[in-house]
Amino acid sequence: MADEELETRRWKRVEYDRLIECGFFQPGDRVELLGGQLIVAEPQSDRHYVAIRAVEEALRAAFGRGWDIRTQAPVALDDESEPEPDVAVVPGTFRDYARGHPSRPVLVVEVSLSTLTSDRAHKGSLYARAGLADYWIVNLIDRVLEVYREPGRDPDAPFGWRYQSATVHGPGASVSPLACPHASVRVSDVVF
Repeated sequence: MADEELETRRWKRVEYDRLIECGFFQPGDRVELLGGQLIVAEPQSDRHYVAIRAVEEALRAAFGRGWDIRTQAPVALDDESEPEPDVAVVPGTFRDYARGHPSRPVLVVEVSLSTLTSDRAHKGSLYARAGLADYWIVNLIDRVLEVYREPGRDPDAPFGWRYQSATVHGPGASVSPLACPHASVRVSDVVF
């Protein structure tokens, strides 16, 4: 008997948004659209949630006025992707996005406990494909901050793109966001 290949359906962002608007998903459903696929997000542990809040607080202090620090909010990356990164930094205020989700965050941060491999490869490739210059992973397993920059094509990556630069910073280090180079974030403020 030959192996049968399962047929899957790829979703467009406009279709996903219509599902949300018509109430298809229940409040609290943790679903993201990544590369045309509906992905169920992991439930949050206490440590994961506290780390998200720590990142939000640190980035709010680093960026200051004129920037919206969004937590677990949609980002309209392209026609088939609307992820909800743990933290995203976008220009302006939340009011600027009343008619549509932002599409060009200057920094995206994922907090990783049980999704580290996926955040590195899958989401990293997705964010690189979208041309996002600054992607950080708060790695709660190893208690480090991973910084990914310089998106470039890579046919072996899940979405055909990968970050060319990857650095790992321990608790004693500080990192400056590309969009706010005069500011710095202490790794010990976001990783514990």
